[in-house]
Amino acid sequence: MDVKEIKEQFPILQQEVNGSPLVYLDSAATSQKPNKVIEAVEDYYRRYNSNVHRGVHTLGSLATDGYEGAREKVRSFIHAPRAREIIFTRGTTTAINTVAYSYGRSVLQEGDEIVLTPMEHHSNIIPWQQAAKATGASLKYMPMHEDGTLSLEDARRTITSKTKIVAVTHVSNVLGTINPIKEITQIAHEHDAVTVVDGAQSVPHMRVDVQDLDCDFFAFSGHKMGGPTGIGVLYGKKRLLEKMEPVEFGGEMIDFVDLYDSTWKDIPWKFEGGTPIIAGAIGLGAAIDFLEDIGMENVEAHEAELAQYAMKRLKEIDGIHIYGPETRAALVTFNVDELHPHDAATALDIEGIAVRAGHHCAQPLMKWLNVVATARASFYIYNSKEDVDALTEGLIKTKEYFGDVFA
Repeated sequence: MDVKEIKEQFPILQQEVNGSPLVYLDSAATSQKPNKVIEAVEDYYRRYNSNVHRGVHTLGSLATDGYEGAREKVRSFIHAPRAREIIFTRGTTTAINTVAYSYGRSVLQEGDEIVLTPMEHHSNIIPWQQAAKATGASLKYMPMHEDGTLSLEDARRTITSKTKIVAVTHVSNVLGTINPIKEITQIAHEHDAVTVVDGAQSVPHMRVDVQDLDCDFFAFSGHKMGGPTGIGVLYGKKRLLEKMEPVEFGGEMIDFVDLYDSTWKDIPWKFEGGTPIIAGAIGLGAAIDFLEDIGMENVEAHEAELAQYAMKRLKEIDGIHIYGPETRAALVTFNVDELHPHDAATALDIEGIAVRAGHHCAQPLMKWLNVVATARASFYIYNSKEDVDALTEGLIKTKEYFGDVFA
């Protein structure tokens, strides 16, 4: 990977912030967009903006081809068996809510259990809390090791004959933990439970094969992988999706409407009510093309090296506490002694370095870590070791500044 050449394709990164070159280390929250994606969205609006599916005119046909072509690109990217198993949503949150509402509330009943982990993003906790309240089911959490990893032994103890749904993140957005989804799915299936995987932090950074994982549902967002905001994906196994009822009703998702009853289209369209996210899907397709040109194996190798380098550099600074396992995805979450992470992030921003600070939509995990909040530096294809060096130097300056303030 030629990181310099890749970075040049992201126009937003060619600027200064507070008089310093921008060092963007917040891709776990949202990634930046390459020219290829920006141009694809602009081309749709400039050249063939139209609604999809029902129009027979030329622009409508072009828009439909672009929209459904993006669905096929997603199918290929995550190795799903059928394009019909790919549902476009507003993002990971909407995708998980769709499963929790449509599937979860239809199968759960009193005495059933939903198994989660303490490292889940709020988007993979709250929908299941609501499903449990609506059905009388209960939530059950797998324990975590001290380094923030899961063990298969604990998974076997937690998942039982009462378990109906196992909802787990593929990669933690705080710890960088890469969970053994394939093995957890096998355990869940031994008890006839289904798995719902939050792939928001995995799909942008590694090769994902949903058939190899054998997960039942898999959700991710376009904006974390170079695509536009407002577009996401729910993959689901055909036999499950066909049994599920839609969660939004209106145009596009209907087959026939009478005065007193209606019928739905087949999957995936019965879950895509209203005018769909056409430009977003086309932009996501362009983002997939961009990543495929680089090669996901190259993305994964580059980021693994960058994460290890970042861990090494930050450990050189006294008073830096790093959370999560040694082997991790491309992010480092940390705190600085006696300094609130918001203050650390503000000081870094003065140097043009963008990191995230707060609870990262993972308050139960913050409680587990016994902290109020953390700072997080997250990396992507346009980041280099020089960016890590800038972060390290920025943290040293931050410690010196606040050391003088509090002296």
